Amino acid sequence: MSDMSIGVTGLMILVGLLVLRVPVAFAMFAVGFGGVAVLRNWDAATSLLASESFTLASSSELVVIPLFILMGNVASATGMSRRLYDAAYALIGRVRGGLASATIIGCGGFAALSGSSVASALTMGKVSLSEMERFDYDPRLAAGSVAAGGTLGILIPPSTGFVIYAILAQESIGRLFLAGVLPGILLLTMFIVTITLMCWVRPGLAPTGPRTTLKGKVHSLLGALPITSVIVLTIGGIYGGLFSPVEAAAVGAALVILFGFVSGNLDIAGLWQASKDSVVTTATVMLILIAAHMMNPFLALSHIPQALGAFLSGLALPSLAVLALILLCYLVLGCFLEGFTMLVLSMPIFFPVILALGIDPIWFGVLVVLTLEMGLISPPVGINVFIVKSVAPNVRLGEIFVGVLPFWVAMLLTLALLFAFPSISLILPNTMIGGG
Repeated sequence: MSDMSIGVTGLMILVGLLVLRVPVAFAMFAVGFGGVAVLRNWDAATSLLASESFTLASSSELVVIPLFILMGNVASATGMSRRLYDAAYALIGRVRGGLASATIIGCGGFAALSGSSVASALTMGKVSLSEMERFDYDPRLAAGSVAAGGTLGILIPPSTGFVIYAILAQESIGRLFLAGVLPGILLLTMFIVTITLMCWVRPGLAPTGPRTTLKGKVHSLLGALPITSVIVLTIGGIYGGLFSPVEAAAVGAALVILFGFVSGNLDIAGLWQASKDSVVTTATVMLILIAAHMMNPFLALSHIPQALGAFLSGLALPSLAVLALILLCYLVLGCFLEGFTMLVLSMPIFFPVILALGIDPIWFGVLVVLTLEMGLISPPVGINVFIVKSVAPNVRLGEIFVGVLPFWVAMLLTLALLFAFPSISLILPNTMIGGG
């Protein structure tokens, strides 16, 4: 068999293992290790396993992952996310659809602490769904806003998706974080506009909420001050050059823990539980990253990326048309693969093509991460939809998918804007940090 045939066979085996629900890390380990052993020899495969595992695990940049995960877990345990939602609710809950819009804002704020879409959807779902049910919101709008709002966790920095992309693409985490700020705000705004338009066309979807007194507004805003202060300090510190992403993660985690103890909302047992959850999540991410680094040499040896690049070049299409085709592939794959899995599987194939076309890798990272977000609410996998279903058992799965459809369209429009105007993504990293 040729190297190409072995590579294609390996990818088919990988897909088969994933269909059989073999954990993605173990599936990639098996295919990557076995593929290198076949294409080279057993010694090369074992040497690669040892070197890649040590090199990746000892990377200082990866420290941001457990620290940001810990920060999000502690913020959830101390009720900081609930206070952020209460503040948004106090400000805009009076308007029609205001509770749903407050949920979007709450998800955006929690995303800036946790960096996790699943955590954002789960936490804000527990906080907001009961409130929207109490005020007789249409269950499709309520569940759809939570599922869609949760996707902000992968785009608004600090984003685990950007960290993983940075490691795989060997790009600057700080530049990617800055590149995600304006697109994240744009998407959040698009979601709120979507809710407003839906409620304007169909007022029965959401009633107007109760009035909040000025005193109540001030009280809620003061309650959200700790979480907003942490967000401003960590992201603003990166933006202003005061912190590296690793330092910002450490400062953010320390401040959230300190606030939890000072406010009395966190004890040693709570911190221990949050720490254990963070370790489990970090270990899962690390396993997948190491496995992905085993796949990269296998794909390189099989020459699949080079063949794909030659094929796309042979189409004689403009570079932006090729980029659009790649994003279309991500949209289709997002209907069947979990976003993180799709990222680590596809980067070794698509990223060399992007570099060869001269496309800015930071801009590409923003487009890819947003496309991964769309997969979080796309049937049939749509993991955020299933997360919302777990906290809203009375809402049918089909109703939730119907509810997220307008938000999916809003995400597609946002993707088109970012595609047409790269400066939205690049203005902050290029002005604050400079060129790549």
